[in-house]
Amino acid sequence: MKTPWKRIVVLLTLGTVALGVWLFLNSPQFGALPKGAHLERIQKSPHYGDGSFHNLLPTQTLTDGSGFIGALLQSFFLKKDNPVPPGPVPAVKTSLKSLNRDTDIVIWLGHSSFFIQLGGKRILIDPVLSDHAAPVSFSTRAFPGSNPYTPNDLPEIDALLISHDHWDHLDYPTLTALRPHIRQVFCGLGVGAHLQRWGFAESIIHEGDWGARETLDDLTIYFTPARHFSGRSLTRDKTLWVGFVVESPQRRIFYSGDSGYSPHFANLGKQFGRFDLALLECGQYDKRWSLIHMMPEETAKAADDLHAAILLPAHSGKFSIAYHSWDEPYRRLTAASLDKNWRLVTPIIGEPLILSTTLEANTKGNPVSRWWNSLQSQ
Repeated sequence: MKTPWKRIVVLLTLGTVALGVWLFLNSPQFGALPKGAHLERIQKSPHYGDGSFHNLLPTQTLTDGSGFIGALLQSFFLKKDNPVPPGPVPAVKTSLKSLNRDTDIVIWLGHSSFFIQLGGKRILIDPVLSDHAAPVSFSTRAFPGSNPYTPNDLPEIDALLISHDHWDHLDYPTLTALRPHIRQVFCGLGVGAHLQRWGFAESIIHEGDWGARETLDDLTIYFTPARHFSGRSLTRDKTLWVGFVVESPQRRIFYSGDSGYSPHFANLGKQFGRFDLALLECGQYDKRWSLIHMMPEETAKAADDLHAAILLPAHSGKFSIAYHSWDEPYRRLTAASLDKNWRLVTPIIGEPLILSTTLEANTKGNPVSRWWNSLQSQ
């Protein structure tokens, strides 16, 4: 029996769409999953089982039971509360290449991206210098003014630290542009597969499980637990999400990566005794995913647990991924920081934070600036 031409058109259309989706999901920006000997190493991790990584505590990604499809539908129909600043985010474009590399400095580049000089080494954390943090350019756009740096503005990097493989932490355009200028990479188990597909040499990639450590001359880099998840497409938890402790002979810095609140912060405080600076997630939270992201008050509690001297919030100020107002994380964290034993600092994007000067300051409980207030009045 001859197939009607309309059925042929429908089948061809569906086949074309399916092929297009397959080609899109297999484009380089999605990276690659671990396989072969790489996967065999991952399977030996005590935190890996039944084909995926697991948190130290039982952790639901979505606590309301909506699942991936439900969350996707909600993202289309729920209206965000004041998601974008009314004017350009303030920023200063410090010349990173001109900095004295022997001065310990931290510069926030927006969201969870940091340029750090510590112990004479230049360190880059989760760099996202694109104007969006998604596989398509019209989604998760950077706030106006929040993206002053390009890869060309960065000097040679001694250590690139990647906490996990989500789009707002592992940026394909940024990393492929920076690849020739990166000496060593430190990341969680499995993340190296993405980087190798993007042309990074396997010899410079150091993957670590929770509790592992690596050295880079006088620097020690510890891979610490986080309470989160991973995945760049439909496949979940095939790579490990981590935080980092970076320690020089003089100073110790902690970066949480993305993480819900859990006892691992207090455990790290007991293990290390004190941190000069804690770079902690504070933003993109919601009651539905309260186990994988911290509320601002929990960020303050984590700083207590870590015995931090200084707290610098991350994961806000550049992208709107959750439903809260763009400036709510700063307002809530400021309120939660009063009368604490640590100092909250909130530099603008690109502003150098000289650690020796900041540590010597006597002011506690107040940020360096409340730059978000200047936007509220516009």
